[in-house]
Amino acid sequence: MSVSQAMAIEKPPPQARGWSRARILGYALVGIWVLFGAGIVAYLVYAWNAEFFARYAPAYLQGLGTTLSLVSISMVLGAIFSLPVAYGRMSRNRILSGLAYCYVYFFRGTPLLVQTYLVYYGIGSFRPELETVGLWWFFREAFYCGVFAFSLNTAAYQAEILRGAIESVPRGQWEGAASLGLHTLQTLRKVVLPQAIIVALRPYGNELILMIKASAIVAIITVYDLMGNAKLAYAKSFDIQAYIWVAIVYLVMVEILRHGVEWIERRITIHLHR
Repeated sequence: MSVSQAMAIEKPPPQARGWSRARILGYALVGIWVLFGAGIVAYLVYAWNAEFFARYAPAYLQGLGTTLSLVSISMVLGAIFSLPVAYGRMSRNRILSGLAYCYVYFFRGTPLLVQTYLVYYGIGSFRPELETVGLWWFFREAFYCGVFAFSLNTAAYQAEILRGAIESVPRGQWEGAASLGLHTLQTLRKVVLPQAIIVALRPYGNELILMIKASAIVAIITVYDLMGNAKLAYAKSFDIQAYIWVAIVYLVMVEILRHGVEWIERRITIHLHR
């Protein structure tokens, strides 16, 4: 038996030498979160206020509907706006590429709160001009301003997600499709996009989750979404449960979306696991 073999036999594996610092830290963090969650549940059980729940639950449900409407409309409009932006980012035309780059740079480089203020208060300051062109009916509504700001913001992120997903497809796929006589649109629809969707699904899911959480911003511009109704409930009751319940609702929504994205990913990549 060689010396190296004898050392390999005598030296215990890493698992047998005890827990690593990373493992101990991981279990400690999990324990802290479990204790924190248990404390929240215990507090809600101890401080349960049936009158508060009965009084403000309908407002919470209404705010939840507003939040879902805001995020859904913004994501769809953002997806539509992202197509020309992504095309401009991939274009060889320097003017189109430069304009698309400036758009993405601005909306990804500035806070969504600032963008919402600029739309609601900034554009709203041009009321005479907007009335002249017949757009004041849109920008006088806080909800529409929120949708507009959120759509422009998520369009920048979705454009980069789409561009990255398309560029991740090997160039040989385009060349192979061209050799079969497929034109550009057919290649994009039948060859490239099915592969790009797999790459883009997770980032799209993350963007949707971020939009759900960022939707609380519109409460600042007088939109009574989920967070707006929570602020109103706290202002009337001074009960911290107003914010605890809204945090739980946001957490449930995020978990549903996360599991939904994972399920879709398993379904569209099932052929890769065979």
